[in-house]
Amino acid sequence: TMPTVDDILEHIGEFNFFQKQTFFLLALISVAFTPIYVGIVFLGFTPDHRCLSPGVVELSRRCGWSLAEELNYTVPGPGPAGEPFPGQCRRYEVDWNQSALSCEDPLASLAANRSHLPLGPCQHGWVYDTLGSSIVTEFNLVCANSWMLDLFQSAVNVGFFIGSMGIGYIADRFGRKLCLLITILINAASGVLMAISPTYTLTLIFRLIQGLVSKAGWLISYILITEFVGLQYRRTVGIFYQVAFTFGLLILAGVAYLLPHWRWLQLTVTLPNFCFLFYYWCIPESPRWLISQNKNTEAMRVIKHMAKKNRKSLPASLQSLRPGEEVSEKLNPSFLDLVRTPQIRKHTLVLMYNWFTSSVLYQGLIMHMGLAGSNIYLDFFYSALVEFPAAFIIILTIDRIGRRYPWAASNVVAGVACLASVFIPADLQWLKVTVACLGRMGITMAYEMVCLVNAELYPTFIRNLGVLVCSSMCDIGGIITPFLVYRLTSIWQELPLVVFAVVGLMAGGLVLLLPETKGRTLPETIEEAENMQRPRKKKEKRIYLEVKKLDIPLN
Repeated sequence: TMPTVDDILEHIGEFNFFQKQTFFLLALISVAFTPIYVGIVFLGFTPDHRCLSPGVVELSRRCGWSLAEELNYTVPGPGPAGEPFPGQCRRYEVDWNQSALSCEDPLASLAANRSHLPLGPCQHGWVYDTLGSSIVTEFNLVCANSWMLDLFQSAVNVGFFIGSMGIGYIADRFGRKLCLLITILINAASGVLMAISPTYTLTLIFRLIQGLVSKAGWLISYILITEFVGLQYRRTVGIFYQVAFTFGLLILAGVAYLLPHWRWLQLTVTLPNFCFLFYYWCIPESPRWLISQNKNTEAMRVIKHMAKKNRKSLPASLQSLRPGEEVSEKLNPSFLDLVRTPQIRKHTLVLMYNWFTSSVLYQGLIMHMGLAGSNIYLDFFYSALVEFPAAFIIILTIDRIGRRYPWAASNVVAGVACLASVFIPADLQWLKVTVACLGRMGITMAYEMVCLVNAELYPTFIRNLGVLVCSSMCDIGGIITPFLVYRLTSIWQELPLVVFAVVGLMAGGLVLLLPETKGRTLPETIEEAENMQRPRKKKEKRIYLEVKKLDIPLN
């Protein structure tokens, strides 16, 4: 028999110098993906704001008011009922230029009780309490236009959805490397164009384009590194590829702190993408893909390059190749295969729900923190740090305890933490932060678990389709999340957390319906996938039937 790529890797090194170097280079793409995924926290930061009333500035200067006095005298306070912050979106309809106004309490001369004065919308724009700028302060995405901020983040996720749907097909058709370089180029270009966009609409369009290509590029890079390493390293490499994303969060917090103006921030986090174009010379095409395309001589060239880098020699017996998977019977997978048989249907529904909730809670907790936090930069930094233990807990538990229980537990921890933080009073800040970090750790574990387990529950011929369809739910979740977080918060600060708690606890319960996949070989056929749940009972039943068959002639 002719050798497969995996046979050859056993000789030339499954995770030696070449793979380590390539992993480091591709992990940088994972780092650079962070600002697109959660950059909204800084790019779309909404500071405290109030209506700009032209006459107030002069009056304040004439009277020598402090900021507190100006706010007290001229901005509507919380009403008896209704809006909690009327001062952010309404102003007194008063002519502030009239000379009759006194410095002590200017409105007293106009009405005995302030609440009788007419309130109107902000006609002259807003004053923002911030030294920096964000898309919110520049395009006035507040009050009646606040939904535009939600739309901005939803657009990115619409891009993710379309991009990750199409990318599997395109990467199989045109090769990993070409697709990676094209997505990098488009991403970098549209990132720069977004940073210099003069209007909200253009900013939105370029952000959408970034969404279309950035997650696709992140996924191709992920496919590429897992195809370069030996089978037993695939999972660990996958987890560490996501750890690189966590490093991206830490770096983003630091850069955002140093650059409070959104255009400079956007430009700075985009520019490194141009450096990735040099990968044209550093990273070869995947030999597995080349073989699947019958380009065996090119595949051999790449393999010899890998062997040279790893300082291993390639035995003569391994100079010819055959495809890894038998290409004899090509089964065409269809979406119906994911729901046709009862066990696989159950897997599909539970996995879809879990992808959805992982994404909603992960992005939602980050966005909610940006709204609730005292120091947005430090909060972001601390909550990112807890993603490291999440990765290590997975690596420690996944082969010792298994997948199901740690996965269910992580969902439950996330749900309980969300619920608990609703009831913690504001003066216990340390407890609030601790619980929030636990929740974030839980949901990070759940997110990484669903990535790992998804592939293990589907038979080979629908495996890629299964992962694609189920994981597309995380982008659907991302489309809804901004509206969930920003709209619900405007009703009650803690309301999103209540929703997250319910959704997370349900996810934890549903995980227990899935079979344990620890130490199992990947199912090859639909029958194998169907029989994963209770192999023991099946056997007992068969023995019972055999006995029953023997009984019949005797009666």
